[in-house]
Amino acid sequence: MSLRYLTAGETHGPQLTAIVEGLPSNLRLDFEALNYQLSRRQKGYGRGRRMQIEKDTAQIVGGVRHGYTTGAPVALVVANNDWKHWQNIMNIEPIEGSDEEKRRVHRPRPGHADLNGGLKYNLKDLRNVLERSSARETTVRVACGALARQLLAEFGIKVAGQVIRIGEIEAPYKEMPIDELIEVTEASSVRVTDKETEARMEAYIDQIKQEGDSIGGVVECIVEGVPIGLGSHVQYDRKLDARIAQGVMSINAFKGVEIGIGFEAGQLRGSQVHDEILYEEGRGYYRKTNRLGGFEGGMTNGMPVVVRGVMKPIPTLYKPLQSVDIDSREAFTAQVERSDACAVPAASVVMEHVVAWEIAKALLEKFGGDSIEEIRANIANYNAQLEAY
Repeated sequence: MSLRYLTAGETHGPQLTAIVEGLPSNLRLDFEALNYQLSRRQKGYGRGRRMQIEKDTAQIVGGVRHGYTTGAPVALVVANNDWKHWQNIMNIEPIEGSDEEKRRVHRPRPGHADLNGGLKYNLKDLRNVLERSSARETTVRVACGALARQLLAEFGIKVAGQVIRIGEIEAPYKEMPIDELIEVTEASSVRVTDKETEARMEAYIDQIKQEGDSIGGVVECIVEGVPIGLGSHVQYDRKLDARIAQGVMSINAFKGVEIGIGFEAGQLRGSQVHDEILYEEGRGYYRKTNRLGGFEGGMTNGMPVVVRGVMKPIPTLYKPLQSVDIDSREAFTAQVERSDACAVPAASVVMEHVVAWEIAKALLEKFGGDSIEEIRANIANYNAQLEAY
């Protein structure tokens, strides 16, 4: 069975819900680790007031018994603590009252889904669009990815993330073991490895916020311990790097993705791009470098998977942009719902979990099995095959 999930819920609704299908039985879940990942998403310099309102925790309400998955779909719920202030406005029952009382939105914000969604679904209250298109939905995507992350950990696969750039400021590259990278970036307010860069980025974000603006950046995800041969070259939609790219692009505000050196490859010669193949007794085949980010032919090659994504600046500004009222068709300056001056550090966490999900999905496709024990045996058999190759 393929690993998949569906999410439901609105940013000001009572809860966010996810159904995860395809997790094997006998996976021991660490509930503290699950909620720790949700807390990571809420951190980061430049976040808005919503992060002080919500303290996200996931409650598992199906598919788990006595700490272990049963093989049935896993149901997750994340309650919205701010729901008490929105019960009337977001009530599923019809309500009486003026547009103001209903908090009807008729002024679309540039850069959001407001106008496109209103036109597509023929909705004259754009709140019906913005409530679902909000990045709040990434909360349950992180929760689903956190389950995938625990599955990967069972097989020695580790996931880390870091911020590469915020606006004009680029973090210097520092090579370090993945466990150290996780520790160092977790201690940073902007998820970088360099304290001087951290201070510069904080001051830069403060300046951007004071000017009523927002700023984006570039984040990177690294996954180590990935087996050779996840994904496939035989069909376009089985190429794992392509599926990861689609997953990353589906994150709110992400506008680009690259694997390994990515776009830099467009300005280099072939000899400066491709990774030479070496062989060592006891290690097997490996690559001298990792410019292609752990992929060749849409398949993992045993090197660390390296993915970068670019996040645009959040379009909700305290210095509003011009738009058009859908009632009067008159120009206005867009209203402010709420705003983060910079959500790049949080986006780094979201991307970790999106990438972890795609790799976990490909792992299960490759090694199958309805239980952890069956998957472990299949991997052991495959490793013996690789050793004999």
